[in-house]
Amino acid sequence: MFSQQTVLLVGGSGRTGRRVLQQLLSRGICVRAIVRSARKLPALTAVSPNLLLVEASLLSLSDEDLRRHVRGCDAVMSCLGHVLSLKGVLGPPRDLVTRATMRLCRAIEALKPEKPVKFILMTSVSVNHPGGLDTRRGSIERTFIWMLRGVLPPAKDNQRAADFLYEGIGASNPFVQWVTVRPDSLLEGDPSGYSLHEGLVSSIFAPDRTNMANIAHFMCELVTNPKAWEVWKGKLPVIINATASKVVAPGPA
Repeated sequence: MFSQQTVLLVGGSGRTGRRVLQQLLSRGICVRAIVRSARKLPALTAVSPNLLLVEASLLSLSDEDLRRHVRGCDAVMSCLGHVLSLKGVLGPPRDLVTRATMRLCRAIEALKPEKPVKFILMTSVSVNHPGGLDTRRGSIERTFIWMLRGVLPPAKDNQRAADFLYEGIGASNPFVQWVTVRPDSLLEGDPSGYSLHEGLVSSIFAPDRTNMANIAHFMCELVTNPKAWEVWKGKLPVIINATASKVVAPGPA
């Protein structure tokens, strides 16, 4: 682990984002967190000497301000998502995750860092691998997800963000390297064993489960563990809670 690393975290006041923030700080990482409201953060977390809080809506920041927050960061992590309410799901901004992902990556590119910055996006298993590697989906499931994206803006938003990283940033960008983390149904609970997979494991009609603490652990591993990053960069790993026979691993299951 490199204790002097600096990470820009967006979405750090959400359910999973708070866990990511706490685990980053516990590993000695310096964190810049852009949050709408610092009141949503645990009191002890908010006063950490390794945390710089920026209270703002990311999409309202100017390009210059965004570049200032990105400058000097080794990684950028996004746990942004839509609030699970009628207004949060159907109201604006319907393209929050996509616009944030594009703006953050373009800010990194504009700075032309000497070594690539890691960009880690948390999304869900409703996102299809843009490269067509998710062969488990049958025609009925594909049709259901297609309809879901038409009815629920967050589903379309998450897919577009993943598409942008895969197609718009790609595998050979000199300034940005990326991983899109795809958990299944989110659960509370402490960190436990988990397994990682290059493609889908279960049907959307019979989902697996993923502890938010496990997602946070894996995302932090991507920042601090070079081996894990080399295995997963440019990929869309699926993370699920492990069975008794499977434990956490940096490589494909």
